Amino acid sequence: MSEQAGGTARPDTARMIRVDQAGEFGATRIYAGQLAVLGSNGPHAGEIAGMARQEDDHLARFNTLMAERGVRPTVLRPFWHVAGFALGAATALIGPEAAMACTAAVEEEIDRHYTRQLDELEGGHDPELAGAVEEFREDEREHRDAALAAGAERAPAYPLLSGAIRLGCRLAIRLSERI
Repeated sequence: MSEQAGGTARPDTARMIRVDQAGEFGATRIYAGQLAVLGSNGPHAGEIAGMARQEDDHLARFNTLMAERGVRPTVLRPFWHVAGFALGAATALIGPEAAMACTAAVEEEIDRHYTRQLDELEGGHDPELAGAVEEFREDEREHRDAALAAGAERAPAYPLLSGAIRLGCRLAIRLSERI
């Protein structure tokens, strides 16, 4: 069963929903920052706008799950609001390839994160959440692949940039699960 009496989520699924909602919110802010710098007609703008729309859809689904199951959001949301936008804008200021490097790095970590969650959800105790995570993981993989195809690896200091962003994502995941 996915919920306890009274419409509250099990502690393990509540943690998953909280962190996933925070991550999808962060992704919307990253893309907003990128588009603010690159503009609506800039390099990769159409691709970034399309990815942003998918992230908006993911966020809406997690917002609904939170409301239905009584899951509290992370208290770090105001920080992610600023940090996500800043990360998107900063990488876009470096250049279009750096913006794509940001996307590739973030989506690589989200792919790993969602895969771990799917492993935890094995056994069918929450098929609704597992279905959403699996669907969104496929979208995130497409975003990563599109970013790599758009030149992410040509960004200045790509290994360093990618590594730093991936480390930041792992930290954000751990914090948002707990706080």
